[in-house]
Amino acid sequence: MLYYSGYTRRIGDVDEGSTTTDFLPAERARGITIQSAAISFSWPPNSSPNTSALTHWTGLPVNLTTASSHPHNINLIDTPGHADFTFEVLRSLRVLDGAVCILDSVAGVEAQTEKVWLQASGYNIPRLIFVNKLDREGAAFGKTVREIGGRLGVWPAICGLPWWNQDGGGALRGVGDVVNLRAIRYESGGDGKAVRVSSLSEFGEDGDAAFAAELRKARIALVELLAEHDDIMVEAFLDADEDHLAVTPADVLASLRRCIAHQPQRIVPVYPGASFRNIGVQPLLDAVVDLLPSPDEAGDPEISLASGARGGLSDFLAGKLEPTQTPKKASKALSKEKAQMGLQSLEACALAFKVVFDPKRGVLVYVRVYSGTLTRNSNLWNTSLQLSERAQRLLKMYANDAVEVETITTGQIGVIPGLKFARTGDTLVSYTGNPKSGPSSGAVAGLQLRPIVVPPPVFFVSVEASSLSEEGYIRESLEVLLREDPSLAVAVDEESGQTLLSGMGELHLEIARDRLVNDLRAKARIGSIEIGYREAVTTGSGGVEEVYDREVGGKSSKAGCEVVVEPMVGGLEERGQVFELADGNVLSVLTPTLGSDGSSSSEETPGLSDHLPLPAVLQAFKNGAAAACARGPTHGYPIHSTNITLTFEPSKHLFPNTTLAALSSAARLAVQQALKTSAAASSTVLMEPVMLVTITVPEDSLGSIVHDISSARGGNVVSLCSDDSAPTATGVDVSRIYAPPDPFAGGNAEVGNGGGGGLGETKQIVARVPLKEMVGYLKHLRSLTGGRGTFTMVIDRFERMGGQRQKVVLSGLRGDYG
Repeated sequence: MLYYSGYTRRIGDVDEGSTTTDFLPAERARGITIQSAAISFSWPPNSSPNTSALTHWTGLPVNLTTASSHPHNINLIDTPGHADFTFEVLRSLRVLDGAVCILDSVAGVEAQTEKVWLQASGYNIPRLIFVNKLDREGAAFGKTVREIGGRLGVWPAICGLPWWNQDGGGALRGVGDVVNLRAIRYESGGDGKAVRVSSLSEFGEDGDAAFAAELRKARIALVELLAEHDDIMVEAFLDADEDHLAVTPADVLASLRRCIAHQPQRIVPVYPGASFRNIGVQPLLDAVVDLLPSPDEAGDPEISLASGARGGLSDFLAGKLEPTQTPKKASKALSKEKAQMGLQSLEACALAFKVVFDPKRGVLVYVRVYSGTLTRNSNLWNTSLQLSERAQRLLKMYANDAVEVETITTGQIGVIPGLKFARTGDTLVSYTGNPKSGPSSGAVAGLQLRPIVVPPPVFFVSVEASSLSEEGYIRESLEVLLREDPSLAVAVDEESGQTLLSGMGELHLEIARDRLVNDLRAKARIGSIEIGYREAVTTGSGGVEEVYDREVGGKSSKAGCEVVVEPMVGGLEERGQVFELADGNVLSVLTPTLGSDGSSSSEETPGLSDHLPLPAVLQAFKNGAAAACARGPTHGYPIHSTNITLTFEPSKHLFPNTTLAALSSAARLAVQQALKTSAAASSTVLMEPVMLVTITVPEDSLGSIVHDISSARGGNVVSLCSDDSAPTATGVDVSRIYAPPDPFAGGNAEVGNGGGGGLGETKQIVARVPLKEMVGYLKHLRSLTGGRGTFTMVIDRFERMGGQRQKVVLSGLRGDYG
């Protein structure tokens, strides 16, 4: 696309690592797209005004009433295809007006295609499909077309046909233009600019009457499909004396444009090609301009206000969306006038959809402008963070190159360098007025565009500093990573102090590790996750009495108490003052000889003094017991599900030099000793975190996944149900889809009309699975489901391990796998 538009002078190659938009070293080394890249170009090129794109690259005149008759600016965002980089796709989809979905004609509709297609449907984005790699052995255009209907749930409108040589091994010679009823033949081994265009009547010169007949069949099928979904096409068909071939190309394009703009989209235009052989790209560019909507034609952006009002951005700017609720009728007119004045101060509204830390340019915030014009040195109010920044410079990005500009207009994508606070998903408004106080209208100050949803992470690794001096820099580097990629998350394990980095998959975290170590130069070790196990007693300890008597800082302090620990079985009998500790532990404090105010209940026993009020004493016991539960007696893991009963008798445990610190220490020592006594009588048992996992899989993989969860991973299936997030049926009868034959597709040529499993044939498995078994599960799930399985998980509870499982876990912790 960049080459034919005149932006570049050579065609980049993924295999050589010379593509324009894949400029990161990791992208070129792996041959994949990792982060989305934005670039702008014109089609047709600006050098050929008042001529159509087809005229520009064929030299033949065509109908000048189409949109592609005049140059259009195209903002292209190249997104990743790997499932681990789902968030890169999501935040790009959020700002798109239209999309081109590229399919591999050998692999067909793949798992990630289905997932991204559903995501694009959530944003109501009109889409085209380009079936690529038709030059490869085993390419099956017809099979792929049927899979589009069966798996994506839309009717494929074939706007182009692959044109193969009938001899010479079936090499791809060009494409057939179904809309304009012509064949476009490309020069073998050329750069795609030397083409020969033949009409239906001229096909005899090329000696391919069969292809001409197939092109007629495709045109008939296209008109009939459009007539089923577009009443205006029915009128055009009748005006053409019910001749499918006589319907004008302009009528067909207009009908296609109306159909793909309808939401939910039921018809998708399909174009063939082989980008490696430079075949079929120019017709696709024509389709982008002719069929996909411009920013003015796209749907009204969704907004919300601080008052809770929701609606469209254009309605808000027109004053139709009530920004606030006016409590008094008398001030309604005044409030409306004030709101209108506030709207007049609004110069532009944009969404920050990507943040990049460039080593040379600093922080780059990618924005999509939805209304007005962003100008250099304008005041920007971040409605999400409620703070103001200044756009000192504006850039237009061309992949990794940047050009400084004065303005970014409506519908354009640009970059604001140097913003300190803006994050992915923040709404930025440009306004006139005081740069510190923000917009004069409260409605404008609280205006927010639809945010970008961050999917939950499913994979975790540990990050450790090589030395204490590096911890500060590593913390700052992780903050940089999180601002760049919100789908990463950082948490600190409270027990071990270990920093955990979570992401969407193994490759995602591998790239994050490379970014952290190689690009940001952080001296850190990336390890595997440490499971936070727990320990629980299995028998009671009996009464354990401890007296704390020490001299600290030249002052002696003394206190005592008696403790009994027991396993938590069933409900808890209410005794004394009850406190809930962490990890399901419960502390009961018995003070049988003290009243509710700390005074003695009898003359024979002492009460508490004024400097030891009862609430403070109880809090001291709670602190001491909680400290003792932080480390178990056998394996050193925190105590879980244990009932602690502490008895405090002032006659035995209270002394003249008793302090709150002494009481807390006495409770800690007594609980620790009671835990040791219980463990000596009967060994403690390990408890492990169990995750509530929701797995979405194709129906044909349901049995293998359930077996794997139940047998290999020690999990329990809670429920099986249909996936509510996916359609229950595609609504497309695959047997009615027109698909041309695949004469050179080998074993894939003759396939049934089933088109593979439907997109809606998915099931949800809800199961409880130990966390240890879920580490690295995503890769295993993809292998079991052919890449179509996804899952999310949250912590459910801790459960006791069985004897055999505990033995295996302890062996692994000791490094003894013998």
